[in-house]
Amino acid sequence: MIHPGRGLHGQAVEELGRRIIRGDYPPGSVVDPANFEVELGVSKTVVREAMRVLASKGLLESRQKRGTTIRPRADWNLLDSDLLRWQGSSAPTDGFLEDLAEVRAIVEPAGARLAAARRTTADLDAMRQALAAMASAGTDAAAMVEADLAFHRALLDAAHNELLSRMEVVIEAGLRVRDRIVHGAQHFSDSIPVHQELVDAVEAGDPDAAAAAVDSLLAQATDDLAAVRARTDPDVATDPLPKELP
Repeated sequence: MIHPGRGLHGQAVEELGRRIIRGDYPPGSVVDPANFEVELGVSKTVVREAMRVLASKGLLESRQKRGTTIRPRADWNLLDSDLLRWQGSSAPTDGFLEDLAEVRAIVEPAGARLAAARRTTADLDAMRQALAAMASAGTDAAAMVEADLAFHRALLDAAHNELLSRMEVVIEAGLRVRDRIVHGAQHFSDSIPVHQELVDAVEAGDPDAAAAAVDSLLAQATDDLAAVRARTDPDVATDPLPKELP
């Protein structure tokens, strides 16, 4: 059941999307929109519009005689910001984390190199402001997450490549999941000095130093994740960790 007054259409999209991503309805299975009306307590119109949105994201399709079915995962628009958020918002799988980390490991060092060559005064100001917000967040996990997101968003924007900036949706998904796990557990290293090194390298126009600073962030994040896993589940503490960037 979803609640009136908070945007029934949006809530229906969120609820049904999360269910599909979670695997409640396996690919190829047939779903009945009428059941959704009852389960969510909404009108046929709300369900129809929600399903139209989910179809545009590649999650489902409706055909005469076959009804409404969940499409194969290969058809899903996995770079859609909602799909990334839904996959990372509950209990992300190791595969999802590793995929995000690999993409970020390709994108962010290259972005840092370009940022070092192309940054403007405004770009540097945005990175410094985000870094200051990180420093002032203290143990406030939510504030730290938002400040960290702002920093890495500013880094990508400093590359001045429109397509690279659009990779923000992937970077944000990886950051938000990683930060929620690490900062939420209140067990993490001080990443401010390494972020400062990255700002300094970008300001100095040093591509190699900028990429190296990103690599340092990666190593630090891996250590933080290992520490969290060791504290929460000692039996898996020695398992391979996803190569996350902070």
